Amino acid sequence: MKNKKSRVLYMIIAGIIVSLLLSAIVPFPMHAHNRLLDHLSSIIITMIVWEGNLWIDTWMNIKFPWVEKPGKRIVIHGLTSLTYSAVAIFGPMMAFNSYICQLNPTNKMELMVSSILVGIMVTFIILSIEISTQFFLQWKNSLIEVEKYKTESVQAQLQNLKSQINPHFLFNNMSVLSSLVYKDQDKAVDFINQLSKVYRYLLDNKNSELVSLETELEFIKSYTYLLQIRFDTTIHFEFAVSANHLKLMVPPMALQMLIENAIKHNEISAELPLTVSITANNQMLEVSNNLQLRTVSEPGSNTGLQNIKERYKFYTDKEVEVIQSESSFVVKIPLIVA
Repeated sequence: MKNKKSRVLYMIIAGIIVSLLLSAIVPFPMHAHNRLLDHLSSIIITMIVWEGNLWIDTWMNIKFPWVEKPGKRIVIHGLTSLTYSAVAIFGPMMAFNSYICQLNPTNKMELMVSSILVGIMVTFIILSIEISTQFFLQWKNSLIEVEKYKTESVQAQLQNLKSQINPHFLFNNMSVLSSLVYKDQDKAVDFINQLSKVYRYLLDNKNSELVSLETELEFIKSYTYLLQIRFDTTIHFEFAVSANHLKLMVPPMALQMLIENAIKHNEISAELPLTVSITANNQMLEVSNNLQLRTVSEPGSNTGLQNIKERYKFYTDKEVEVIQSESSFVVKIPLIVA
């Protein structure tokens, strides 16, 4: 309603301006001439031209959408609107001359031509504004749609990446738990508590994009407890993270994936124990292990590092660093400032 009222007001103002402009271009004799009728007829003609062009615009949006046929739309829309405007001005002007106020024969034709030219000029200005506005709105909507699809795509990719936890993890832990129940019930209870903490973390942070390093380390302590029960003395974990790093952020389960990656790639036995170190330096978190590669890797073992790299692309321009020597394998991941 507000837009309709504003449009009517604009039409009245435009009609009066056109009437004054015409009187300046083609002067009328002052006797026997009602200026109010001039303004009224100009306003009515302006409304006919304006509303007709709005209807044409609506029809064009259906027949020749801007997105599909912009060039054809401009040509057909322009010609149609200009032709309509000329007819919409000429017809009422003739009716005005015949039934309301007869125009002066000496300048009748000049007034007709001037009226049509002024009307077409006003129509051209209105069309230019309308076309520019529609182009801007289409461009703006396109950008919004692109950003919307990008956001949805990023969220979908993140969810997919975060869900790539080793499917054998639960199976292995259930196997360990079943043997603990018979051997050491107290340790079995501890094992269940730590296992519940691991899955509580996964549930609580399944929709989180980043978590504090402190939160991730709490999860990792439970996760590595399960691994040490499973591998006994053949695996060791070392932590050296200062308090000033704990509030920095990492993607959830990033450390878990790096530890899992080390286990899947390396031999672990009493003769070849595996040591995994987690340290923090200069806003980088370093996960390193002694290198003793398996002759046959587990299925899917090539996805862990790529997963980490892909996830970090969403949060920072810093690269994930991978350094491999004959005796060690090191992965450095950026710590993100919240």
